[in-house]
Amino acid sequence: MHLGVDFGTTRTIVAYVDRGNYPVVSFFDSNGDAHDHVPAVVALEHDRLRFGFAAVQAAAGGAPTLRSFKRLLARGDVHADSPVTIGARSFPLMVILTGYLRAVLESLRTASSIEDAMSGAVSPDAVIAVPAHAHTAQRFLTMEAFTQAGFTVTGVLNEPSAAGFEYTHRQSRTLNSRRTRVVVYDLGGGTFDASLVAVRDGRHEVIESLGVNDLGGDDFDLLLARTAAHATQRVLEEMQPRARTELIDACRAAKEQVTPQSRRLGVDVAGRHITVALEDFYQDAAPLINQSLDTLEDLISTTGGTGELAGIYLVGGASSLPAIPRVLRARYPRRVHRSPYPTASTAIGLAIAADGESGFSLADRLSRGFGVFRESEDGRRIAFDPIFDRSTRISPDVVVERQYRAAHNVGWFRYVEYSGVDQQAHPAGDLSPYAEVLFPFAAELREHHDLSRVRVERCDNGPWIRERYALDSNGIVSVNICDVDTGHQLDVVLAADRTATARSRSYQEA
Repeated sequence: MHLGVDFGTTRTIVAYVDRGNYPVVSFFDSNGDAHDHVPAVVALEHDRLRFGFAAVQAAAGGAPTLRSFKRLLARGDVHADSPVTIGARSFPLMVILTGYLRAVLESLRTASSIEDAMSGAVSPDAVIAVPAHAHTAQRFLTMEAFTQAGFTVTGVLNEPSAAGFEYTHRQSRTLNSRRTRVVVYDLGGGTFDASLVAVRDGRHEVIESLGVNDLGGDDFDLLLARTAAHATQRVLEEMQPRARTELIDACRAAKEQVTPQSRRLGVDVAGRHITVALEDFYQDAAPLINQSLDTLEDLISTTGGTGELAGIYLVGGASSLPAIPRVLRARYPRRVHRSPYPTASTAIGLAIAADGESGFSLADRLSRGFGVFRESEDGRRIAFDPIFDRSTRISPDVVVERQYRAAHNVGWFRYVEYSGVDQQAHPAGDLSPYAEVLFPFAAELREHHDLSRVRVERCDNGPWIRERYALDSNGIVSVNICDVDTGHQLDVVLAADRTATARSRSYQEA
């Protein structure tokens, strides 16, 4: 069984390969009702974690609940042990992620439209997705959680790249020899991504990707909830947690029912029915919409304009809000297409990627630069060295090496990812520090257990050092630092959390 699994901020959707078709899986809750997703919810019921539909049921009974926990992965300092608070307890982030994805797998096996086919799948193959601008730790933790939950991860795609597959599968008539490019506008529950994809004969190449890590449908829900609470002289942030969650859920449900013909939407707040004029809500939401449009226009303007553009493809559940296609069609007449399955487009594209007979291929890019801050001038200054720029293709063939004579007793490497650089080639914009690695250049320090306490000092005639940086097919970076003279070396996968990386350092003689 080959699956495409879109682990989203508010829900997880699964599609599968079926003889050239890519149906979306139906999941059944405890009442036997069918849904096209598993809700991304975790609850603490009687000191036990519940996930998905069971968490929704526990929340209805008053259990402490956490939604949209995928957003925690976007933090620059995220790691496997990052604390997640639910009620009065705290859990490691990896426990939450793995528990939830294990619940998704269990639902596939026992309460889904493909449970019979899944019965023999001990560890089903899955192509999964991450936001286009996801940093390396986010990619690694997502892949690791799927693996620990029992999936065999065969590929990791950027979400809009996967949606680009679904566009080509469904809208191939819009592509021709003159118009070969597609822009994917992906507004999900917690993130916004825009990618420009060049398509020729089933070959997809990502030209550029931009995104906003903290913009999604959740923000529209919060905006509406604040408006509804204000109408009853309440402040959303001052409401009791359960009442606040129920109001946000009600606003999400009301928003998802809006159609192009709607003029008002209604929400119940503390027993009162509140009516909000839709145009007023759209006006309040304009800054959020404009933030996505500014990102989209930056992408289009910096990649050659609309001349070769076959279409702008709207995907992601939050793109269903009628104001969004309305504004886009006003700016880009006859170019805007909306997926008939906006919430499932990424999952369908992932299933296409999982199908070895689809005839589709993808050349993706990092979308974020990768570099390192190093010690210089006896530790008095920090120098920055860019290693992979944001347009680097994701491929296991990509390797960068640095070789130099060490000028200090200790090498202190602070690895970061960034959205851009300034005129001096220093990282600018969104910056994600996620790993620090120390390497003893001086031989006498190689048995030292805590190099962070060693003073960085200049030394003469230090050893020759080689740094080797490699990408894998999922965009995860690994590094090898080696004393060429003695063979003393360190191997680190730079997606592990900062604390674990420091604890697990092992130096091996070659």
